[in-house]
This record gives sequence, structure tokens and C-alpha cells, in this order.
Amino acid sequence: MPDRGGGPSGPRMRVGRPSRRARTLLMTLGVLAVLAMAFVMFAGFWTDWLWYRSVHYSSVFTTTLWTKIGLFAVFGLLMGLAVGLNIWLAYRLRPPLSAMSLEQQSLDRYRMGLAPFKKWVLLAVTALVALIAGASASGQWRTWLMWVNGVKFGQKDPQFGLDVSFYAFDLPWYRFLLAFGFAAAVLSLIAAALTHYLYGGLRITSPGARATAAATGHLSVLLGVFVSLKAVAYWLDRYGLAVKSSDFKATGNWTGLRYVDANAYLPAKTILFCIAAICAVLFFATLWRRTWQLPVIGFGLMVLSAVLIGGLYPAIVQKFQVQPNEQAKEAPYIQKNIDATRKAYAIDGTKPENYSGKSTVKDKARLRADADTAAGYRLLDPNIVSPTFQQLEQKRKYYQFPTTLDVDRYQGKDTVIGLRELNIRGIPKRNWINDHFTYTHGYGAIMAAGTQTDANGSPVFTESGLPTTGQLPTYEQRIYYGEKTDQYSIVGGPQRELDYEENGEKTTSYKEKSGVSLSSTFNRAAYAVAFSEPQILYSGAIGDGSRILYNRTPKDRVEAVAPWLTIDGDAYPAVVGGRIQWIVDAYTTTNGYPYASRTTLGDTTADSLTVGNQQRTVVAQQNQVNYIRNSVKATVDAYDGTVKLYQWDTEDPVLKTWMKAFPDTVQPKSAIKGDLLEHLRYPQDMFKVQRELLTRYHVTNPAQFYSGSDAWQVPDDPTNKDGNAVPPYYLSMKMPGDTAQRFSLTTTFTPNGRPNLGGFMAVDADATSKEYGRLRLLRVTQDVPGPAQVQSKLNGLPSVAQFVRDLKGADSDIQYGNLLTVPLDGGFLYVEPVYAQGRNALYPLLKKVAVSYVDADQPAGDTTKDTTVFEDNLTQALNAVFGVDAPTQPTPEQPNPDQPGTTPPPPASNDAALKQAIADAQKAYDAGEAALQKQDWGAYGKAQEDLQAALQRAAEAGAKLKSP
Repeated sequence: MPDRGGGPSGPRMRVGRPSRRARTLLMTLGVLAVLAMAFVMFAGFWTDWLWYRSVHYSSVFTTTLWTKIGLFAVFGLLMGLAVGLNIWLAYRLRPPLSAMSLEQQSLDRYRMGLAPFKKWVLLAVTALVALIAGASASGQWRTWLMWVNGVKFGQKDPQFGLDVSFYAFDLPWYRFLLAFGFAAAVLSLIAAALTHYLYGGLRITSPGARATAAATGHLSVLLGVFVSLKAVAYWLDRYGLAVKSSDFKATGNWTGLRYVDANAYLPAKTILFCIAAICAVLFFATLWRRTWQLPVIGFGLMVLSAVLIGGLYPAIVQKFQVQPNEQAKEAPYIQKNIDATRKAYAIDGTKPENYSGKSTVKDKARLRADADTAAGYRLLDPNIVSPTFQQLEQKRKYYQFPTTLDVDRYQGKDTVIGLRELNIRGIPKRNWINDHFTYTHGYGAIMAAGTQTDANGSPVFTESGLPTTGQLPTYEQRIYYGEKTDQYSIVGGPQRELDYEENGEKTTSYKEKSGVSLSSTFNRAAYAVAFSEPQILYSGAIGDGSRILYNRTPKDRVEAVAPWLTIDGDAYPAVVGGRIQWIVDAYTTTNGYPYASRTTLGDTTADSLTVGNQQRTVVAQQNQVNYIRNSVKATVDAYDGTVKLYQWDTEDPVLKTWMKAFPDTVQPKSAIKGDLLEHLRYPQDMFKVQRELLTRYHVTNPAQFYSGSDAWQVPDDPTNKDGNAVPPYYLSMKMPGDTAQRFSLTTTFTPNGRPNLGGFMAVDADATSKEYGRLRLLRVTQDVPGPAQVQSKLNGLPSVAQFVRDLKGADSDIQYGNLLTVPLDGGFLYVEPVYAQGRNALYPLLKKVAVSYVDADQPAGDTTKDTTVFEDNLTQALNAVFGVDAPTQPTPEQPNPDQPGTTPPPPASNDAALKQAIADAQKAYDAGEAALQKQDWGAYGKAQEDLQAALQRAAEAGAKLKSP
């Protein structure tokens, strides 16, 4: 009988079995951990692929992915081969052990330690540098695609006669290749030197030769490669001078060659190229000569030449040739910079038109009549009336409007529009189901006439209610994609969505194919990992037909499908073809346009509306460019999220390059339908970039440009105290010489350091116009008060002081609206709405209108010149500023614009009158309820009077409908 209790075999068997189980368990856990980590990494990739496929831009994903993989593989392999080959070569060229010095023999323990693992060490080092190099190279996918698909500009730089495409597309790629070559040479040199030292090829402290002949030849070749690359760098630097940025006291930021560059740096680079090439040959010759003497001398000569020729000589030229007569020396190069900059920013066709600022009309009645037709004065400020929209049309706390509304055109009139988007923070009860399944979308576009208000100073809504009704034909009102919609929603499954509340809850279920299907368990698991939300995997609210919607803001969607575009800071909505479409302006840019001065988009596009406003983002924060085109108009469907890209600038070579790289992603301009074209407009960010450049580059004479005597600045917004630039304003207006109003984007300029008006610019912003994009710049030749001076004079009026005192006595506040500037008969008409809001009031109301007519020619006692008034409405203000009343009937050719501060005229039909009366009654009732909650009895009494008047008008309109 075997001894089962204490023999040697028994205990070993009992201990061995648990050990194997433990190893198996550990291996299983390890495999599961690796699989889990792999799935986590794969989930992001898979969900991205699903999203791109859902928006039908899978080619963008695959092109970008394969380009990154290709660059990673090619340059990672090249770097790994370069370093690994040189380590292997240094090992093969090691001296025999008998030849090693005492210093080298002391490294035996390291060599012995590495000996069993030398192959693995070689592979590890090679793999590490390959991974780092490949990852770095994959980030250059844009540079590669632009180089391989580059389209000619058809314009040559004035110094070297090369097409602009060389600087925009080719030179960046060559510089990357050069940087990669330097990195490979340096890493190979370091790796080879360490290997030679470890195996005796190099000696530091031992007497005798410092390096073996083999090590000398090997390292000399590597140094020769490095110096050869330096020679190539010197040659490319010659062309880089055309796009080099520098400080120039005459202009500040300067791009391109100056006198010292063309006459000192350019020949210096050529000489240094020759010296570096000779030095490289000397290093290569060490393979035969086996001595470092000549290469070291050559390298020292190259360094000395770089200091003397590349640094000292240009400084001498600048000091003794340029500075004594800088204006004359720099004039030809300033002219090149002016021409290139104006071309690169599409302002080359803009020539200042002299505008005296002196009135050409002396008849007051004529001035008053012309004022009615000069512009459609948009007194509804989209930056102020958002709280008014919020209080009157929010309807439910889980809806919201943007902080700044948008301006568009409907039925030929300027209209302020905002979408009633979902506000996730306003949901009555927050939980995962409500946040992502029940409350999924906003509802309706709210619009108001831009040029009128009602008797109380509230907007006159042309589209309102829930669901909305008004001037628009029937359209899809649900808003699943919007500027405020930054959370994901799961729709279309067994869980019903809240549609809207009106006499009870209305529910709906999403029927479109937008988003990604969650019917697959694998997809659900991937999104559960990607969104860190495990409930997506097991929730019973997800079933057949469920789809997940994300990346829902218009900006995010366009950036994702066109990562090569720079997106405008403000998308705006339009009702087109029965759907709400977000319209997004997109730009192609480069910083490689020779001689064109650079600008920082984030700084240039910032103004008093973008600073501190999260809804209006600043474009491309610190992205420096020196070429920009509004080459693409994009749309995002607010209901199904469909993204469409339309080619807008058909001549832009940068866009053509990207269209070659990503074929079939951008539709031709002819695909833009007429109803969409009516709502396209000139983009604000493009206009702001151009106006910033025109503060200096409206001057085309080099001597005048150098002196800076006619330099302008964009004035600070006088309606606030933040010290930020005044924003451009959309309004319909007539420029001098025009016979009809054009939908325009306008801005003012003041001379540097002075408050008076220096210039005025407007662009035809109507995409249906034949002159769309035409910039007209008026240079004010005489002394005319600027915006800050007009605002200061307004603030000093006794009537304004009394108005402010009355408001503060009533615990109210005053808000100045947009200060509009309009050229009128040689002078300028300033128009500014003034809003009032009580401390406990829910929204501001238009209470006053300030008007000032400024004229350079102001005879003593003539009150029609440089007069500022402060009245209850625009009609009274215009009458007061010119001293005559408006004509009682508008002319048929040019009707008067609707006047704020007065009750709008009754609708043409009794049916429309009835609808308007009912809407006014509802508005008055809501106002009364709000006042009752605040116990504001004065406001409550006013609301009841308005309600009674509205009901009376409704009864009269109803009676007329019944009468034969």
C-alpha cells in the first residue's frame, strides 16, 4: 500500500494541481484583460466608422485612415531601418577583444549582460524609434495629401518666379522630409556612437587613437549625411524667405523678403549651401583618408561662415545700407507685400472711394425723404432681444434660444430668427431616460420683423407659437441637430419621445435613418464603452429600431466630414424647402502664400459679440494664415442631420486640391437650389478678416504705407465698456450711387489714435445678387464724428440723462442696441435703438430711438447738421433730426420701412386680422400671468388693458368675416 499521507509523492501531487489551476486562471485573466483593452481601443475606431458611414462620408474616414496608416508604416519602417541598420553595422565593425583597451575591458559586464539579449535589444530600440517616428509622420496626413494632390495657383511669386502652389503645397512637405532626415541622421549617429563605444570602436580616456578606422569611417558617413541635409536646408531656406515672418516697424507683422533678405540673406544662403556641400564631401572622403582633420576644418569653416555670412553680414547691410534710407530701399518690397496681401485676402479689387462727409443736399424735406429710403433700419438688435424671445416664446423650461440671434431675409425683409432648441438643464426631472430618450429635440423657428416693434417695444413676431404659425408655409419643426444640442439621444426604439406640450403631452418616435443603429448587441457594447455608459448595453429602453444621435452641433458635423476646412464661428438657421437647415460658412486657408502678411484668425475675428459668448465661437483660435477663401457653403439638416458641402468659390486652388484628395464629398455650385441661395449671405468672419487687413492695406502707395499716415483701426464698440471691437452689422441699405437697397454687411473705421470717422465699408451680402461679395470702401476725406463721438454726444443729451434718471428711479436699466451707420447724401446717419429693462422685468423692451445726422459742413445755426436726437420711435427721431415731418404717404416705388415704437398696420385680410388679434390676446394673457406671479400690479393692469383691446379687435374681425 502506498503511503498517501506523508510520502514524497503524495504532497507533491496535492500541491501541483492547484498550481496548474492558478497558472491557468492567471493566463485566462490575462487574456481577458488583453481582449478587454483591445476592445476598448477598438470601440473608438468602430464607433467612428459607424458614424461616418451613417452620414455617408465614409470615404473621408477611409482616406484619412489609410493615409495615416501609410505614413506611419513607411516612415516608421524607414526610421527603424536607419537606426537598426546602423546599430547592426556598428556591432559588425567592432574590434576584436584583444585590441580593446583597459577602458573598454571595464565594460565587459555590460557586454556580457547584453549578449544573450542583443537581438531583442536591437528589435526593441528599432521598434521604439519606429513607433515614435511613425506616429509623428501620421500627423502629417494633411501635408502629404496637399502635396500629392496640389493644384497650380496660376500665380508666380515675384522673387523666384515659382507658382504659389510650390510654397503652399510642396515646400511644407519638403520641410517635413528634411526634418525627418535630420531626426534619422541624429538618432542613427547617437545609436552608432554608443554601440561603437560599448564594443571598443570609440575610446574616451584611453591613450592612443580615439576611434578605430571602421568606427571613423562609419561615423564620418553619418556626419556627412547630416551635413548634406544641412546643405539642402540652406537651399530650401532660400525659398523660405518668401514666406518668412518678421517684425518690420513700418507694418508690424511682415511676410516675405525685404531688402536685407534679397541682398544679404539670399546670397548668404547660397554660399552656405556650397560650403556645406563641400564639407559633406570631406566627411565622405574620410572613408579613404581615415583622418578627421579635413572634415573638422570644413565643419568649423561652415559654422564660422554661418555666423559671419549668415548673421553678421546681414546685420551690417541693415545697419549701414538700409537704415539710412529705409523708405527708398524697402519700397519695391513693400509694393510686393501690398500686392500679394491684397490678392491673398481677396481685397485686391477694393479701392477706396473718396467720400467728403459733406452733405450734397440742402433741402431738409429732401433729406428727410431720402432717409426713409436709405436703409431698412434694423432696430431689433439680435444681441439684446434673445431674452425677449426666451420669455415670450420659450413656452417650456426645457427649451432655449441662443444668446445672440441671427439676421436673415424672408419675403425680402430683414428678419431676426432663433430656433427653440432643447435645454437639457431645464428638464423637470433629470435621469438617464429623460435626458437621452424622452427629451430629444427642440421645436420650431421663431422669427420677428427686424425693422419694427409693437406699441410696447416688443418684437412683432412673424412666426411664433408652439407649434409655430405665421408667414412660413408648413415645414418640419422638430430640431434634433442644433448649436445647443451637445448630448447624445437614443431615438426610434420602444421608448416614446416627448414631442411638445399643448393641451397635454404629444409624443412621437423618430422615423428617419439618421444616427447609428443600436439593434446589434456588438454596436451597443461598443457605444457603452465609447460613451462610458454601461446602460446602453443592457437597457430595456433600447430595442429594434433604436438609433443613437451624436455629434449634433452643425459645427461639429461639418468639421468631422471636412477636417480640412476652417469653420466660421456662427452657423445660422434658415427654413428652406420645408426643412430647417443650418447654414455653415467654411474656409480654405494656407499660411504659405509668398509675400502675403499673416493674421491670427482668433484675434482678428474677435469682437464685442464673440468675447464671452459661448454660442458664437471664435474661429480657429490661434490659427495663423495668409490666404483665405470662403470656398464652401455647408448645410446641416436640423431634423435628420444630413450634411451637404457645396463648392462656392469655383476658382480656389486650395479647394480644388482637397476635392482631388476627397473626391465626391463637395457638390458643385450648380447643385445649390434657388430657395437655399436666397438665404446664403456673406460670412462675418471673412468680412472681419478683410476689414482688419484693410486698416493698413487700403493704402497701395509704398511710401504712404511705410509712413503709416493713413492707417486706420476698427473702433471699439461704443455701446459697451469692454473695449472690444465693434461687430459688423447686417442690414439692407443703399451705398452712394445705388438706386435700391442691398442686403449688406457693414463696418466703420477710425484713423489710428483718433475718434473721428476715417472710412466706411459695406459688402453686398446677398448671394442672389450679381455683385455678391463686392466690397465698397468709402474714405472719409473731411472731419466727421465717429461712433464713439456720436455715442458720447448721445449720452450727454439732457433728454437721455432724464430718461436714465427715470429708469434708475424705477429700478430699471438701459441697454444700447447696435449703432447703425448709413451714408446719406454726403453725410452719415447714425441710428441706435435703446432698450429698457426693469430689475424684476423678464426681458428688455425697445423704448427709445437715437438718431444723429453728421455732416462735415456745419454752418452756424444750421440744426440739420451734426444733430443728435432721442425720441420715442424712429419716425419721430427722423422728423426731429431733420426738422421736418415725413411724407404722409410713402411713394409707390420705395415704401417707407416699418417704424418701431408704433402699432403695426392691420393685416390686409380680415382672416389675418383675426389671427393677429388672437395672437396679441395670448401674448397679453401670458404677460398678465407673469406679472401676477411677481405681484407687479402696474404691469398686470397694463396687460389686462392689452388683453381687452385684443379681444375687442378679435370680435370685430370675426364679425367682418361673418358679414356678406
